[in-house]
Amino acid sequence: MLVAGFPQSSYAWRRLMPLLADRFHVIAVDLPGQGDSDKPVDGYDTLTTGKRLRSLLKVLGEDWYVLVGHDVGAWVGYAYAHQFAADLRGVVLLDGNIPGVTLRPTITLGPDNWRNWHFLFNPIPDLPEALLQGRERILIEWFFSRKTANWRTTFSKADIDEYERAYQTPGGLRGMLGYYRAVLEDIEQNTPLMRRKIDVPVLALGGEVGSAPDLYESMQPLAQNVRGGVIAGSGHYIPEEEPEALAREISDFVNDLKA
Repeated sequence: MLVAGFPQSSYAWRRLMPLLADRFHVIAVDLPGQGDSDKPVDGYDTLTTGKRLRSLLKVLGEDWYVLVGHDVGAWVGYAYAHQFAADLRGVVLLDGNIPGVTLRPTITLGPDNWRNWHFLFNPIPDLPEALLQGRERILIEWFFSRKTANWRTTFSKADIDEYERAYQTPGGLRGMLGYYRAVLEDIEQNTPLMRRKIDVPVLALGGEVGSAPDLYESMQPLAQNVRGGVIAGSGHYIPEEEPEALAREISDFVNDLKA
């Protein structure tokens, strides 16, 4: 089960899925608020999102699987591994700073903190919608151009058109911003979860020049069984920048779970 992040949708997995589909049953989902899923008014905290995701998986008849989460999807994956460990073979966390876990609760001034400005901007009531309505493409291109090792070879005009389309749908901005508006709730929920280690096997991968290159090191004290490292030459958007390398990592991880 593949779960994408900000400012993306299940479209983010288009290059990875064919590389896995000959060996595994692969599903990519739009979380609530993403892509063509419903855009609820609330319920964007990761525990609520996890419950909704599990309900979908039950309807699909999936009861033992690996959850792969990138960015916001990694936030969901961390909480999900605590909530529904009995359903999981393992969890893959990709270049995400998890609120209250690997993301500091305060953001300080500094030369590298431009990467995290949106954690402060996105939760503001009303203002982001007023500034971004009709300008979604500017935001999307800003993130892709700043957080990708080589964005012009990674994202075509058609790719950006698709992400823009998704966030220009009714409620699209609400869905995009909703996960950030729930960050304080996520921190409150994750604080007690951190008192025990994740029981299921974890694969934690950061991009070499991504947002969380140290994700593997950060997760080591938080899980019983964790492996991972850095995807060389990749920025934040690993599934689109380095799909072949990611497919190898996931395949090896899942095959070892089957052994």
